Amino acid sequence: MNPVTRITARTIVLPLEDVDTDQIIPARYLRTTVREGLGENLFADWRYDKDGSEIDGFVLNEPESKGAGILVAGRNFGCGSSREHAPWALIDHGFHAVISTEIADIFSNNSLKNGFLPIIVDEDTHRWLLAHPGIELTLDVEAKELTLPNGKTVGFPIENFSRHCLLNGVDQLGFLMEQANAISSYEAQAR
Repeated sequence: MNPVTRITARTIVLPLEDVDTDQIIPARYLRTTVREGLGENLFADWRYDKDGSEIDGFVLNEPESKGAGILVAGRNFGCGSSREHAPWALIDHGFHAVISTEIADIFSNNSLKNGFLPIIVDEDTHRWLLAHPGIELTLDVEAKELTLPNGKTVGFPIENFSRHCLLNGVDQLGFLMEQANAISSYEAQAR
């Protein structure tokens, strides 16, 4: 996993509420343990019709969405069942973060473990972001702030362990491996 310290990217807006993990990546695509290629099936039931053609009007199919790296979503994003494939699909599509007023805990945990940033903001900031798609934001993991185009900063919560892992580009196993010397020392003293 690469360190995640600062992200500057354009936004796209998906204002729908209660977007569950089966809508993010439908269950029929969960047969793989490989992350690559899942982005093609991100929001598949909303992006493609039965013959595989893109559905006009869906935000990911719009030309202005190409290259956007931050998804601004409606309330309760990522609810439903636990599946790491959901953040994998978002990452493989090119997203680095999702911003909402409410993000499901299990989705948030899976995201952080995979280097994807789930950001919760206040209602006023969220309303403003929803009304201004396509803007460029900067997300600073160290400072726990996002910077709006006008320079205003808005804080966001992130617990310290996840923040440490993101900043250092390690997952939980990597963190434990970093502690190998301290663990060996403790074990030697405990004998």
